[in-house]
Amino acid sequence: MINKRLLIKNLLSHNDENSFYDKKQEISLSSKDGKAKFLKHICALSNSNPANNSYIVIGIEDEENKIIGVDFFDDSKIQNLVNAYLKNPPKIEYENVPFPRLPRHKVVGLVTIHPNNKITSLLKNAWKYKKGAAFYRRGSNSMPASINFELRNTNKEIVSAIEKNARNNIELTLDGVFDFINNHKPEYNPQYKVFNEQFVLCWAGEKKVLNDEEFFSRVDIELINEQVKLFFSSLDEVQISYNNRSFIITEYIFLGLEKQEKLYPLEKTIINFKENGQHDIINEFLFIPPKFNNEIIQHINNSCNSIIKKIENKIPLSVIEHEDVLRLPTNCLICFLHGFLDAAEQLKKVKNHIRNLENKTTYIKYKEALRVIRKVKYG
Repeated sequence: MINKRLLIKNLLSHNDENSFYDKKQEISLSSKDGKAKFLKHICALSNSNPANNSYIVIGIEDEENKIIGVDFFDDSKIQNLVNAYLKNPPKIEYENVPFPRLPRHKVVGLVTIHPNNKITSLLKNAWKYKKGAAFYRRGSNSMPASINFELRNTNKEIVSAIEKNARNNIELTLDGVFDFINNHKPEYNPQYKVFNEQFVLCWAGEKKVLNDEEFFSRVDIELINEQVKLFFSSLDEVQISYNNRSFIITEYIFLGLEKQEKLYPLEKTIINFKENGQHDIINEFLFIPPKFNNEIIQHINNSCNSIIKKIENKIPLSVIEHEDVLRLPTNCLICFLHGFLDAAEQLKKVKNHIRNLENKTTYIKYKEALRVIRKVKYG
């Protein structure tokens, strides 16, 4: 197994981006240009490495090669995006890799692009890039490929050496377990479990009992062998179960009108550990959104839009409106679920305002609302 944290360090030691790896401070898959640029880089790296893996490392400040991290990203459907836009799409994986000096909610994103030995091109238009366009890497740049472009195996040996040097060992595994336990407060009850005598999984969470059922919040789950964070939650409630071969996470969200919130199951994640030294992750979307009175939802949507417009135009808010801002992420989510599909874009307009609020919980709810919206779109 490859220790992904060590792999990232090995990649970053090649200080300049090149034809087998790229580094980004962040990516944005919610905008047309951000999505198109991501697809362009996937296409270019795939075409430049037909016989070996290539990588994108996310959360790196480019000039000084400094690890600054990004938010945990749990979009299990990112392969669907690549399949929808690329001809001969490579298999890709997005993994969240924790680093000790980063805050708990920050990770380094690692995109692995597996070789497919075929020319990859755009299946349809993406922003300013036209259908049929192909790209390749020249040094650190993703360049348009010519009509006569041919695949060449130029990086196989160097990438194999980098991956070999990132192989996991007993020392790295034990250090990973101790790091996980030491980095979590005792009240989160950090613990580990070994599956199939090969996989070491650590998890921690704050336990609570609701309606005689056991839930956890502030949950961290890491696969220590690969140094990958498999799951992270801030405010949502999670149920955890496991057997000798599988670890099962069922995620819930509190949703409802003010003082009428209830728990709704969102998604079940099953991590299956196999005898052949591999594992797979299966996601089952469970969410059935609640339905409320249409007139009430129309009123809430109008109120949300009024507050957002005032914030955009720097018009002072009333005392009641200041209080309503704290529920803005949840209210916009409810409106979206009732057919007001512009609610997500409206909410994004006040991201900076919410992020700068003294009440930091509101910004966490903002990110959670957009995450649920993204899952609902895929689900």
